[in-house]
Amino acid sequence: MKLYADTPVRRTRQVVADLLLVAWLVLWAWSGSVVHDATLELAGPGRQLTESATGLSGSMQDAGGVLGGLPVVGDEARAPFDGAAGAAERLADAGRTQVASVERLADLLGWSVAAIPILLALLAYLPLRVRFVRRATAGARFVDSVDDLDLFALRALAHQPMHVLARVSDDPAGAWRRGDRAVTDRLAELELRSVGLRLPAERRA
Repeated sequence: MKLYADTPVRRTRQVVADLLLVAWLVLWAWSGSVVHDATLELAGPGRQLTESATGLSGSMQDAGGVLGGLPVVGDEARAPFDGAAGAAERLADAGRTQVASVERLADLLGWSVAAIPILLALLAYLPLRVRFVRRATAGARFVDSVDDLDLFALRALAHQPMHVLARVSDDPAGAWRRGDRAVTDRLAELELRSVGLRLPAERRA
């Protein structure tokens, strides 16, 4: 698999672009984490309410249990404390519900802040990189013989703009048919460069 071009300028651009993509992913992953943690701080009052109400409920139950042991008036004395314990437990439930809601909101905001820009960047960049890798990997298998260079030269005749071909030769198609090695190599180099490859060293020499 060929990940980067042979030509220095294009290879440098690809490496820089890959590093920028990684930096972008890290930046937004960190931003999503910051938003998540900041949102979770909103659950602080709910946690405090839950802890306080739970403690109050336990205290009321303990007090009710003590008073309930009194002769004659035990049940009547215990009833208000049981009611207060129930009310405190309902407050604790409300606090737990608030905390759970904030945690869900924190997850949603954190993932949204991170995922949306990350997905957009990947959708915009990865198809280009995958296309290059596929073309360069396939092309790299066809640069090891003169016949293969003829194939690239033929593709250049079919794909390259006319003004580019004119810079190679006044009659590039005729030169290719005649087997002009110099013109064929220059045509092949045009097509190879378009997929990020270079002529074999012996042909460049």
